[in-house]
Amino acid sequence: MPGKFTDRIIRAPVAFTFRDLILLPGLSEVEPGEIDVRTRVSRHYALNIPFVSSPMDTVTEAEMAIALARQGGLGVLHRNCTIEEEVEMAKRVKRAESFIIRDVVTVRPDQTVGEAIEIMRKHEISGLPVVGDGDRLVGIVTARDVRFADLGLKVADVMTHVERLITVQEDITLEEAKRILQKHRIEKLPVVDEQGRLKGLITVKDIMFRDRFPNAVRDEEGRLLCAAAISPFDLERALKLDKWVDILVMDVAHFHNRNCFEATKRLLKRVGADIIVGNIGTYKAAEDAITELDGIAGFRVGIGSGSICITMEFLKAGSPTLFATAQVADAVADYGADLPIIADGGIRNPGDAALALALGASCVMMGNVFAGCKEAPGEMVAIGGRYFKRYRGMASPSARARRHAVDRYHTKGVAEGVEGLVPYRGDVASVVAEFVEGLKAAMGYAGARNIRELWEKARVAMLTEVGVKEAGPHSILLPSQEPFRSW
Repeated sequence: MPGKFTDRIIRAPVAFTFRDLILLPGLSEVEPGEIDVRTRVSRHYALNIPFVSSPMDTVTEAEMAIALARQGGLGVLHRNCTIEEEVEMAKRVKRAESFIIRDVVTVRPDQTVGEAIEIMRKHEISGLPVVGDGDRLVGIVTARDVRFADLGLKVADVMTHVERLITVQEDITLEEAKRILQKHRIEKLPVVDEQGRLKGLITVKDIMFRDRFPNAVRDEEGRLLCAAAISPFDLERALKLDKWVDILVMDVAHFHNRNCFEATKRLLKRVGADIIVGNIGTYKAAEDAITELDGIAGFRVGIGSGSICITMEFLKAGSPTLFATAQVADAVADYGADLPIIADGGIRNPGDAALALALGASCVMMGNVFAGCKEAPGEMVAIGGRYFKRYRGMASPSARARRHAVDRYHTKGVAEGVEGLVPYRGDVASVVAEFVEGLKAAMGYAGARNIRELWEKARVAMLTEVGVKEAGPHSILLPSQEPFRSW
């Protein structure tokens, strides 16, 4: 009769990974071009593509978040920085494009031309509304006004005064704004109230971006969707980000922890953004979160599967992303929770994404894939005629050394991540296009016309170790390989 320890081995589930499973082809009545990959990322927000970038300091800063939102996905800003730096990244995303820019960067009439130029350079903009007392609009100054001007001059000396400006009120429609901009051959349209106070700014650039990126995901004010990572213990960071972002994503290696739960309960009472909790990896973790954390908006699942994570190897603890996704999806279904699941870690190609979605995920989160993109903050490196970008785990030694955020990574005595290089992939738009087409093809094999149908129709099979090898190219010399040596 086996004892309790032996019984644990006998009853141990198979913690399958992406390489262990394949999608089985099913009866299909849909072509890839007809497949809809729209999905939800949290309780209140939807995406046009199911791809989310990881909150890592070599993956997601403002540029990545902007690029992904324009493609229909979501970037989660990393938190390995000061609170002020993360808030500023969020502001940049929200300012990137909008019908009416609400957080307008302004200048005072008594500031110098040199100061105005520096403000434009810092915020990467070409013009500044000039406001006086009580935020009353008194003029506008553009890059053309300050070009070659004496840096010591006052802004009031070079600006276009309000009497010569075309202004509009907040109830203006997009079509009306386009007509006014075209009629007067202007690029900026200040929005004011009845007292002449500045309330916003409409620009030609932002309107053109709306036409150029029709698949972009935006908030109610027409600004790009933005998410940011937080620790449940960093209430100050959460409150300051809450003013700017739509979604706050818990960034905890092991969220199923009593202290994390209690901190999250306090945080849920104070913020208005959707809060996605994680990372978790078991049915029990999801069950406890669903029953104890009223108001959460989604789950981030997977522990130890990332390409730069060594937790499962070094500590023999973890929950592979695919296994974790199925576990959490079962709990969500059993409790009727209707909470989206983000499968996080280990996704290398569209097939991996399809498997995660087939087993209950609503979105997939990728670090390695997006780290190789032009928009990622990682440094470019040339080796042997090929280009790479630097990529590191947030529990790696160098990331821990830089740590600014409140969390438990820094207090642990061991590093659970590594750092290295990933191949350069090009821009985000190209990578997303490849993944979308690949995902649609995989869903076509399963006979699913959307992600919800994939949950119902998909069937999977397990591969043996030999089968895994046979699933890839074999019995052929590939161009990238060295020629066989003759003996």
